[in-house]
Amino acid sequence: MSENPNQQTLIDQLLRDRDAEYRRAAKAEQQLKELSDAKKMKATYEAKLAEKEEALQKRDKTIEDKDNLIAQLEQKLLYLERKMWGAMSEKRRIPDDPNQLKLDFEQLEMTPEEEETARKAIEEITDYKKVTVKEHKKRVPVRQKLPESLPRVEEHIYPDGYKGHEDEWVLFDETETSEHLEFNPAELYVRVTIRHKGMRKDTKEILTAPVQNEPIAKSYASASLLTDLMVGKYVDHLPFYRQVQMYKRLGVSIPPSTIESWFHDVADLMRPAYYRLRELVLATDYVQSDETTVPIINNEKHQTVKGYLWLVRSVVNNLIFFSYNEGSRGQKVVIQLFKDYQGAIQTDGYAGYNILEKFKGITTLCCWAHARRYFDRALTHDKARAEHALAQIGMLYDVERMADDQNMDTIQRVELRKRLAYPIIRAFEKWCICEQDNVLPKSPIGKAIGYFLNYSRQLARYTMDGRYLPDNNLIENSVRPVALGRKNYLFCGNHEAAEDAAVIYSLMGCCKAVGVDFKEWMNYFLNHVHEYDNDYSKDLAELLPHSLKERAIILESPKK
Repeated sequence: MSENPNQQTLIDQLLRDRDAEYRRAAKAEQQLKELSDAKKMKATYEAKLAEKEEALQKRDKTIEDKDNLIAQLEQKLLYLERKMWGAMSEKRRIPDDPNQLKLDFEQLEMTPEEEETARKAIEEITDYKKVTVKEHKKRVPVRQKLPESLPRVEEHIYPDGYKGHEDEWVLFDETETSEHLEFNPAELYVRVTIRHKGMRKDTKEILTAPVQNEPIAKSYASASLLTDLMVGKYVDHLPFYRQVQMYKRLGVSIPPSTIESWFHDVADLMRPAYYRLRELVLATDYVQSDETTVPIINNEKHQTVKGYLWLVRSVVNNLIFFSYNEGSRGQKVVIQLFKDYQGAIQTDGYAGYNILEKFKGITTLCCWAHARRYFDRALTHDKARAEHALAQIGMLYDVERMADDQNMDTIQRVELRKRLAYPIIRAFEKWCICEQDNVLPKSPIGKAIGYFLNYSRQLARYTMDGRYLPDNNLIENSVRPVALGRKNYLFCGNHEAAEDAAVIYSLMGCCKAVGVDFKEWMNYFLNHVHEYDNDYSKDLAELLPHSLKERAIILESPKK
């Protein structure tokens, strides 16, 4: 049976349509697959771009952190170079621009009265400096004459060929004289004490000469030897092992363990007087406090650890003591030191002293030298602002110089401070507040401004009393013996040795503060300390350097 042509045509058309449809479906499926792959590729590319963007941001942040670190290290390097090789003096610099001595009152939120008061104070100080500043004269080296108190040993030298009073020679009365300082090495000798026995004829009683009190019982160490050892270490900064070598050259070998034992014994002898000294210092109403590090050997860890010696100085009676409390620098030491204290305490702004603000009867003062130091370090970072700040602080010291030049008493000084210094401090505070938002907080100038604003009240309080000092340089000078000593003897053997060192440093510091010869005082102390063993009516304060000087038992040491 033959197929219908029309039917065949229809089948062919349907097959072609089906084939076309299949092709379109396959093409659409291919396009859909390609579209899906494109989305995946896009997501992949976007993820990679995000990763690269994040990496770039991290790199930029790392670069910024590195730049900040480099800037900080450069500041530290400049400070260390100046500390090692440059002058560490923080005397006021004269600004390049004379206008920096003035305050821009238009930018400060001050009342007209405050503005006028500050302006008058600045003008008065500036006028005073113009009148009193003297031209610096260069010192010409002059050979010092040798002290008249030294013994003179004459040696006579005659012309060549002169052998006596021959007839051919005529000696003139006129001579030429020169002096040379000679030195005899130290001399050791043995003091032999012989106690004689005797009998009274009337009583038939046999008596023996009494035993003399020696500083350390059953020891051959005399007061003079102990004095030389202790002053050698705690004044001249000579470690004991070096002194052992020095004594060997003099013909005596002293075991280091023996000297170490003597050191603890001497500290024990001084300890009662040390506690009496602490009472006298804390009984005054104005003290300065500071702390310094001292390396301590930790036997468990077999290494040195950082300990702290606390220092308290009475400005009123010029007494000083060191305190060691297991090497801690925490607030607990501050509380223990000043729990019963009443008066003003001047510090360097260490946060551990902030607890004192909560103590009733205590007034806290801060140090302008530390505030000035921050601005001094910022000179290379922001010269204009730093010089302006230094100029304002410099005027506060000009006020002190005015008071010194005019020999003002404490009442006159406090009135001068209130009239001149306090308005300048108020204006300077306003300037720092205005500039704080214009500088980076962690930059050197930002830290300087932040330090001042944090302690502005404590810095201004020195104007309340004419006895108060604008800075605590006195106590910082008292810390220097410890700083010099630790560079030489390097560490203390344990906590007990550090406590004993604090006792000796305290008494040596008092000698220096009142101008008493260290050896003369210590020799007297060791020879007389046992007189106070059983007589409790005597006051140990009588043995302190200032007391012996007041009673003319020990004279003031010669000026160096």
